[in-house]
Amino acid sequence: MNSLHTNDYLVFLFYFLIVAGYGYWVYRKKRKATISASHDYFLAEGSLTWWAIGASLIASNISAEQFIGMSGSGFKLGLAVSTYEWMSAATLLIVAIFFIPVYLRNKIYTMPQFLSQRYNGTVAMIMAVFWLLLYVVVNLTSILYLGALAINSISGINTTLCMYLLAIFAIFITLGGMKVIGYTDVIQVFFLILGGLVTTYLALNLVSEKFGTSGTMNGFKIMTDQAGDHFHMIFDKSNPNYMDLPGLTVLIGGMWIVNLNYWGCNQYITQRALGADLPTARKGILFAAFLKLLMPVIVVIPGIAAYVLYQQGSFQTEMMQAGELNPDKAYPVLLNLLPAGLKGLAFAALTAAVVASLAGKANSISTIFTLDIYKKKLKPEADEKKMVQVGKITVIAAMIIAVLIAPLMGIDKKGGFQYIQEYTGFVSPGIFAMFILGFFWKKSTSNAALFATIGGFAFSLFFKFLPSFMDLSFLAQFGFSKANADGVYEIPFLDRMGFVFAICVIGMVLISLADHRRGVKANGLEIDKKMFKMEPAFIVGSLLVCGILAALYTLFW
Repeated sequence: MNSLHTNDYLVFLFYFLIVAGYGYWVYRKKRKATISASHDYFLAEGSLTWWAIGASLIASNISAEQFIGMSGSGFKLGLAVSTYEWMSAATLLIVAIFFIPVYLRNKIYTMPQFLSQRYNGTVAMIMAVFWLLLYVVVNLTSILYLGALAINSISGINTTLCMYLLAIFAIFITLGGMKVIGYTDVIQVFFLILGGLVTTYLALNLVSEKFGTSGTMNGFKIMTDQAGDHFHMIFDKSNPNYMDLPGLTVLIGGMWIVNLNYWGCNQYITQRALGADLPTARKGILFAAFLKLLMPVIVVIPGIAAYVLYQQGSFQTEMMQAGELNPDKAYPVLLNLLPAGLKGLAFAALTAAVVASLAGKANSISTIFTLDIYKKKLKPEADEKKMVQVGKITVIAAMIIAVLIAPLMGIDKKGGFQYIQEYTGFVSPGIFAMFILGFFWKKSTSNAALFATIGGFAFSLFFKFLPSFMDLSFLAQFGFSKANADGVYEIPFLDRMGFVFAICVIGMVLISLADHRRGVKANGLEIDKKMFKMEPAFIVGSLLVCGILAALYTLFW
């Protein structure tokens, strides 16, 4: 039943009051510093602890597309979609070891600032405008709309009203600055994980009861027996879902580009660590890596449980939309089975995930616009107080725009998690090539960066539409193409990303070398080997994460 009981509303009110009250307390406590220093407002400079950084990273990352979209992918693809979460854990370690030291040593606070410092103002301004458009038009709208749809499916509250309420809640959190976001994210993550684990517990018990037993471990064993094909991490070419997760590409190919670009070259994410010192930032990122190992238990296992129950005749009507099976309904269907009170907890968890992601995105939009556009181009003489005011106005404006255009984007017709990953992949290869060479190859020039920016997107489009005018069946023997329902051989989007990244890197190298022959000089960053030295505790934690990942992939290969 898609409605909430009085007890559910009481639980949700309890969650809301805790988050809002704690956020206001943090805001009041830090108010003087927030008004007097823009970096304190945008970055919470020097004030976030490692556990706040780690929790904020996860809270900003997990949203409706994970709870709804990834559970739907669990229903359709199985445990293999967990590769996005588990490979993220490995990626976070790389970001902590190699990326964060470069940012902090060079006092880089925004991604456009990095591009300006490393390349030139033109590259930085192009990407600043691009990121603003991407964050507002794609990210804010999708989080708002998918979140509202998910909340509507379990509460019955009007979708449009849900969007407005989510936006208002997120604005309330965001206006307090990065400190408020960082510390309230700790509470958000608590509710997110607790509510998610409750749903997983229910799902596993439902499976065991369906087969006449009891207990969560029995439920999990039954799932592995009844849906063995849903517990393989690496797909072979015969798997019908190979296009989504093409074999070893998830370990040695495009999946690295997805994750390294997201976790290492993304204002929305890296901003959490840029206001801390290196040891604190690394501890926070390591904590986030451990939390990432847990995420599939919360967002993928329920989807597989729903698949097993569906195969046994449950949810036959609830899983349908417009006469077709819709995997994205798996999580809401399970939530509607929760008893009063627990459903309110799950409702709070889902809301926490959405609001935390909205607040994180809005803060990044505010930071990029204020520091990289307003301060640099529109009003260089703006003082600290004015910049904070502009940042707050930007948050409200961005959220209003997102609320107004979200219903017009057709987000509900385009699928969930896999869609978001594929279309983000049109820009990821070029951006990542520009960043990685900018970090570690001093000769890369601004002309090369422009090629990666524009050429990366162009080549992504080229490979997307290449099957329309060329037979790519010859690539099938290497696993780089597969026939779709119409018999047309397409390239899996993760492989497309790998191809485009390779082209961008080769193009950047050639252009940079040509520029150097013409006497064009590149702007290097301050880098030395000592920057990358790790503390013993971080090394032990990193090895533990790697060991767990190796065990998981060995067990579920």
